Amino acid sequence: MAQLYFKYGAMGSSKTANALMTRFNYEERGQKTLLVKPQLDTRDGDHMVHSRIGLEYPCVYFHEMRALPEEELKQNACIIVDEAQFLTREEVMYLVHLVDECGIPVICYGLRADFRGELFPGSYELLVMADKLEEVKTICWCGKKATFNARFDSDGNVLKEGAQVVLGANDKYIGLCRRHWAQGNLGPDFRKK
Repeated sequence: MAQLYFKYGAMGSSKTANALMTRFNYEERGQKTLLVKPQLDTRDGDHMVHSRIGLEYPCVYFHEMRALPEEELKQNACIIVDEAQFLTREEVMYLVHLVDECGIPVICYGLRADFRGELFPGSYELLVMADKLEEVKTICWCGKKATFNARFDSDGNVLKEGAQVVLGANDKYIGLCRRHWAQGNLGPDFRKK
């Protein structure tokens, strides 16, 4: 029976690397997959998913997947969605349709909350609709579990206001435990520029 999975974690928890390894594991066993991401995420180049540790693979954008016939989508052992926090409610409901009506397993990877500690719309919908939830863990500089995403400016100041979506990686964000996120404490080894 097909299920909708949401695997979420803070920045730096290897969500994208996990998505790419999942794709590799299916395809190594001769099973076709479809790797998808929202077009909003253009950091890795056109039609590409890239992890911080250097793994990468071509993908299709979510709207391109939606244009494919369901019979073609059913040829996949599963659909893997990276950066799922950027999905809309309607897009999450489309994934629910693929799982429930077409029998296609869907595995989504993404952030749970933004730098302000607020749920992303796509994450909210996935937390509500997913059959299985799994946290992809990473640690704060203090050794505790990192569950929050801190956005910082070029001077190393932690930001708590601004647009919800500002694309970036290690140059703009770091995963922190709740305490250090609330304090705006990036750690003793963080070098202000």
